Amino acid sequence: MTTTFYEGPYSVSTDTEKLDVDLIHHFLSTESYWAQNIPRELVEKSIAGSLCFGLYHGSEQIGFARVITDQAVFAYLADVFVLQAWRGKGLSKFLMRTIMAYPTLQRLRRWMLTTTDAHGLYKQFGFEPLGDTSKLMQVSHANPYTKKTS
Repeated sequence: MTTTFYEGPYSVSTDTEKLDVDLIHHFLSTESYWAQNIPRELVEKSIAGSLCFGLYHGSEQIGFARVITDQAVFAYLADVFVLQAWRGKGLSKFLMRTIMAYPTLQRLRRWMLTTTDAHGLYKQFGFEPLGDTSKLMQVSHANPYTKKTS
């Protein structure tokens, strides 16, 4: 299901054909703190395996987010960004409202995300710090995109 939502001159679309993969890759690999040096092929693969939300001003892409989900019980929100020139206009809130209201993401048992600096934004949409973390486990690879493979 491809859907577009509008707010004034801005829109959010789930149409992956509209995504500017060059822009997404550039932001993630050079400007984000979480995906520095990520190869383009991994960005493409992550887009293919996710429910993606492009943020646009007219036809120009100015933001992005993706949700890794089964669309039944779980969702992980990732790679959320609004380009620097477009920040301070409430667009991250528009993007988040759209994601959280998306029809196939209703009634999920759990949403998760990781952030270093946007706690205030996500709290507005019901996210909160983990309580009992003793049940959670992870495998984590620091700086996976800078390692050489043989």
